[in-house]
Amino acid sequence: MTTPAVRPPIFARALAELIASAFLLIAVVGSGIAGEQLSGGNTALALLANALATSAALYVIILTLGPVSGAHMNPVVTLAAAMVGGLDWKAAPVYIAAQMAGAVIGVWAAHAMFNLPILQMSSHMRTGSGQWLAEFIATAGLLGVVWGCLRYEMQVAATAVAAYIGGAYWFTASTSFANPAVTVARTLTDTFAGIRLADAPGFMLAQLAALVVLIPGLRWFSRRIAA
Repeated sequence: MTTPAVRPPIFARALAELIASAFLLIAVVGSGIAGEQLSGGNTALALLANALATSAALYVIILTLGPVSGAHMNPVVTLAAAMVGGLDWKAAPVYIAAQMAGAVIGVWAAHAMFNLPILQMSSHMRTGSGQWLAEFIATAGLLGVVWGCLRYEMQVAATAVAAYIGGAYWFTASTSFANPAVTVARTLTDTFAGIRLADAPGFMLAQLAALVVLIPGLRWFSRRIAA
């Protein structure tokens, strides 16, 4: 999740973000579909499969594409990196567009693999103050883990982020979206991982609120590491 010291061209970094985001959503949505189909109606078992598959995929994606783009896969992480000086502001919109496009492509690819209609809209209700608080906590925790691991090697960061997201599936009421691109993309699947379009803004506002609250701390931490 760190930014490479020698940055490849912006096209290469954008492509890496698109591919990384696509595979993340393939993991999230695909494992949700498989878990629901194979769990015999046991929601806890389906969620466990979903969390384990997502965590494993995150670990591999970060190790594989982190050296190219930083493997943000998340507009909040990208904005935070730009705000604390770890990413050129000119690159941020390119990263975010690639993340959004990749996330949508990933959802469609998961549908295609499981022979489901490609174009869907979710009917899964996820709303309320508890869900919004959960997204705030999940996003704040993710940012803390990412910046807390900047001092370590990529493998440590990949392990920490994957472990955090796997755990946050279970200890947050929202199952830890913690990512605006993921939130938007999951409105496009009426499967286990879906969220209604009407509920997405509340999640995204909570995620952005966590970014605003954490920025002073991330700036301080970044200065400490650079010192």
